[in-house]
Amino acid sequence: MNKRWSWLLLSLLFSVNAHAQLYKWVGQDGKVTYSDTPPPSSVKKVEEKAITAAPVTSNLPFELAKAMKSQPVTLYTTSKCNACDSARSLLNARGIPYAEKTVNSNEDIVRLQQVGGDKQLPFLTVGRSKLSGFEADAWNTLLSNAGYPENSQLPASYRNPPVQAAAPKQVAEPKASAAPVPDTPGDRLPAAGNAPPGFRF
Repeated sequence: MNKRWSWLLLSLLFSVNAHAQLYKWVGQDGKVTYSDTPPPSSVKKVEEKAITAAPVTSNLPFELAKAMKSQPVTLYTTSKCNACDSARSLLNARGIPYAEKTVNSNEDIVRLQQVGGDKQLPFLTVGRSKLSGFEADAWNTLLSNAGYPENSQLPASYRNPPVQAAAPKQVAEPKASAAPVPDTPGDRLPAAGNAPPGFRF
């Protein structure tokens, strides 16, 4: 393979976001394990999480990378929403890198309200600025004021992070029997080395 094709292949490999799968389980001995490999088949309850690294900005044009770093864009949507589809189309056509969060449950609605949204979707955050509902001129003005280019400069290989729920489901951890914590100074473990009383390294 010549150098030109090797360079192209390497740039494509490093231009997409890194994704990983994380597994969490509690063994029969009560020990909590985190791993990037699936647990043994004997484990009954497993929590899986998809982990996405921060978007790679090194292969983006300077103006776009700067805007993306200082004024990240997040789009809140829901299913069967024409305005949400129009909003997504505007961002894609303009070449805006963004994270999309879906609002489909009561927990998602609560999370949307925590970030400053009302119940009107789509909802857009650009840095600290927020817009409810879709109005193309207002969205374009907000994006331009945040430093995003008027026309798409995204490389063809760029992919936005996977769509996530606004409030990802939290799996309750099983209660492990923990040793009682000493309450009185006399019950504390002696310090080891330079550690403060009650701590050991």
